[in-house]
Amino acid sequence: MQGSRARPVATRRRMSGVSLIELMIAITLGLMVLAALASIFANSSRTRAELDRNSRQIENGRFALDLITSEIRLAGFYGELDPGSVGPPPALMDPCSVNPVDWTAAIQLHIQGYDNGAAIPVDCAFPNLKPNTDIVAVRRVAACEAGINGCPAVQVGAPYLQVTKCDAEILTPYKLGLQGTVGFTLHNRGPGGTCGTLAGMRQYFVRMFYISNDNGETPPVAIPTLKRRDFNGAGFDDVPLVEGIEQLNFEYGIDTDGDSIPNVYVADPTNYVCGGCTAVSNWKNVVTVRVYLLARNIDPSPNFVDNKTYTLGKDAAGVDITVTPADSYHRHVYTSLVRIVNPAQRKETPP
Repeated sequence: MQGSRARPVATRRRMSGVSLIELMIAITLGLMVLAALASIFANSSRTRAELDRNSRQIENGRFALDLITSEIRLAGFYGELDPGSVGPPPALMDPCSVNPVDWTAAIQLHIQGYDNGAAIPVDCAFPNLKPNTDIVAVRRVAACEAGINGCPAVQVGAPYLQVTKCDAEILTPYKLGLQGTVGFTLHNRGPGGTCGTLAGMRQYFVRMFYISNDNGETPPVAIPTLKRRDFNGAGFDDVPLVEGIEQLNFEYGIDTDGDSIPNVYVADPTNYVCGGCTAVSNWKNVVTVRVYLLARNIDPSPNFVDNKTYTLGKDAAGVDITVTPADSYHRHVYTSLVRIVNPAQRKETPP
């Protein structure tokens, strides 16, 4: 008799899965994680955008200040010419004049400004000038002679100054005028004091800084912009420099006792009154300039209101100049004190 074998008992394995409730919980958790990541990403993007805006504003403000102060520092540079050998003008000169006679008369007026843009000559119409902002004009020549050390070559129709270095031409020590109109025939010193080769020529500059309500593009965009007006010999070119510069003010240090050190700072030397002062003598004796510049972001910042009050020097009456914007742009004030090297050093007494 055969023994019986035990048969394995078949077991049914129950198939397990995800219930609808578990799936909904997983989806909800996933959405919460995605929402958190999206929020982090959005906040990071906003922070990065704000940092970019602020970085650009800082860069623009410093660059604008550097452009203005660098030009002011060189005001009154005329190469080998002593401006004291040219008599002062009887009155303030028009910085927009295209007459070489006026350029010569204005040689001692190395800097000239217009407080709040007031009393601008008729031919100095600044395009879309921002109200209640200052204008400053700087007169000088190039730091290098035309065609030498990287300076542009002489161009017909451009204004130049040539100074003789030859004793035989002492009766005509300099020539100032347009290339192609004036004969620049002065010479360098040759062997034995004779006249040698032709003396070099330095381009004559009149540069004016101002704030415009637009950036100068075509069509113009309503962004306050620092612009510079450059003399080209026949007229002036308006050059947009830096966007976001919305306020510009100056205080001028006047040396009243001839020791090259400013005795008083005023916003408007034209109308400053002191014993024996005139508008011409005041501007002729300006040796330092305080520059106040307010720069803002190009784009507004969401959920931000700028309620700060910014102080930018003093007005002609000695009262603080303040600006309280109440809008959505971040701002910063930039200031600098500039010594006008050439006029100041000419006043110094050798030890």
